[in-house]
Amino acid sequence: MASTITSEDVVQTVAAGDPLVTPGGPPPALHRGESDLPFVPYQEGVTFQLLQVDMEAGFFVVRVRGEPGRTIQRHKHTGEIFAFTSAGSWKYLEYPEVNTAGSYLYEPAGSIHTLHFPETNTEVTDVAFVLHGANLNLDSEGNVESVLDAGAALAVYRAACRDRGLPDPNVIGA
Repeated sequence: MASTITSEDVVQTVAAGDPLVTPGGPPPALHRGESDLPFVPYQEGVTFQLLQVDMEAGFFVVRVRGEPGRTIQRHKHTGEIFAFTSAGSWKYLEYPEVNTAGSYLYEPAGSIHTLHFPETNTEVTDVAFVLHGANLNLDSEGNVESVLDAGAALAVYRAACRDRGLPDPNVIGA
């Protein structure tokens, strides 16, 4: 059972009996450990782990792991993207910069590129992305083939988990 607590400064909905929520207190931080959510195939040689979705705000947070030599379809972003690389390296085929472990990347809305994991990598690359808006996947002529937004990312992730006999993932915000 949920109830709303209101004061002059705070409006908060809490679940009665939830030991992590103090009525009238700040909302709790939400945590997912590495093994709490599975990595599932996105395409051959690329897996992903959906960490958070927010349909109302229009963003999702995903970790992507790519094997050396793999390329993700050319795409356009309708919103800003924030990326942090924790292992390996990757680049956009359209640009000279290479993102390596420890690097951060900001992409403005409207950017178009093709993500590539170089063949010279000696390990699987691991990147966390915060994606605002949608990923418009483009064909060779620049036409939109598919759209991946927060809702679609959640549906794809849940289906991949189901296909592998895994329980419904506890994605933050889902």
